Amino acid sequence: MSRQHATPILINAESVCSTPLVPLPMGAGVGQVSEAEIQVLVHEHPGCLPITEIDPLFGDAVAICTELMTPAGSIDNLLVTPSGLPIIVECKLWRNPESRREVVGQILDYAKELGRWSSADLQREVRRALQCGGDPVLELVRAAGHEVDEIAFGDMLTANLRRGRFLLLIVGDGIREGVEAIAQYLQAQAGLHFTLGLVELPIYVMPDGAKLVVPRVLARTHVVTRTVVAVPDGLQVVDDDDVQQAADDGLDDMGADRLRFWTEFAEGLMLDDPDQPRPKVSKQGYIWIAMPVPNGSCWLTAYRSLRTSKVGVFLSFTRNTLGERLVRRVVEDWTVIRCELGGTVTCQPDKYSRPLIADEFVVTSLSDPAERTRAIHWLQGRTNDFVNTLRPRIKSAAAEISQE
Repeated sequence: MSRQHATPILINAESVCSTPLVPLPMGAGVGQVSEAEIQVLVHEHPGCLPITEIDPLFGDAVAICTELMTPAGSIDNLLVTPSGLPIIVECKLWRNPESRREVVGQILDYAKELGRWSSADLQREVRRALQCGGDPVLELVRAAGHEVDEIAFGDMLTANLRRGRFLLLIVGDGIREGVEAIAQYLQAQAGLHFTLGLVELPIYVMPDGAKLVVPRVLARTHVVTRTVVAVPDGLQVVDDDDVQQAADDGLDDMGADRLRFWTEFAEGLMLDDPDQPRPKVSKQGYIWIAMPVPNGSCWLTAYRSLRTSKVGVFLSFTRNTLGERLVRRVVEDWTVIRCELGGTVTCQPDKYSRPLIADEFVVTSLSDPAERTRAIHWLQGRTNDFVNTLRPRIKSAAAEISQE
């Protein structure tokens, strides 16, 4: 039997009357709800999307902008969670089976393009879309009532973009038939690590003229395939094209300097652990080194700060994930870890009471060639120390949790 959706009935508490609610027709005609109106509805009322029903990790999403330009076209709606997880929404009225595959292909193209971006790239395009300055993504998340650290948020956002950790939502009408075929089509793609949800958003008119939105989740598909390559501990392999993207011809002077810094860092980085994946160069103020956690929810972050002439390394993780559980378990052995790492390593809770194992090194000036070399050599050695001490513990903790 095919899926059927009944009409909602409004029962008046003061009488025995019951009134069937009238759904607004969707289309481009007069009195109909258009794709553009759905787009505005989603942006102004992101709570109408059943996000937590599709993937709880993407809860508390904040609407960022509409019509975000990418090389693959403009994204209808972009939302971001306080933990730096992007949500791409495509508002579409599907009229025939052929258009369905086109819509899915389009949103996959958007995800592929965003997978090549960093948080700085996203900020730049959001500024263009909103015609504003500053860091609008961070500011909008904070304005929504979420206290997020600027560096940590940018770090997580970049990591999620580069891993392709997105929620893709196709929102509209008529998504009732062929859902299974769509799922099979997705599984046949060489995809990013994303969750896709198909959502119907019928709108009913109340007797007083108010509108009732009744979202329906029709399907959700988890795709965790990229290329069929065996890698240690379930880690993902990033396409070479993603590395090349870091060397864009259009780098500004600051981006080019960062790229030179991290290239020198990566080329001289000597790792004792033969299974440790090497980091990818970056044009940001930081670089990440993967830890052996499925879905990439834990990593080391190495960073530099020209303003404070400081470099450092710390253990990062995505909130409310396996990565956080593993780090909290590893920190229980902090006394031994501190002795092994030595130096000035610390383990202090951040503003969210999350443990942060970190160390830093200050030089006179990162603009001075000799001081810059000192900083890079320290960071290379300290990164190797962190890998040697933390990687086996994280791997062991992951094995223990999997048996619990």
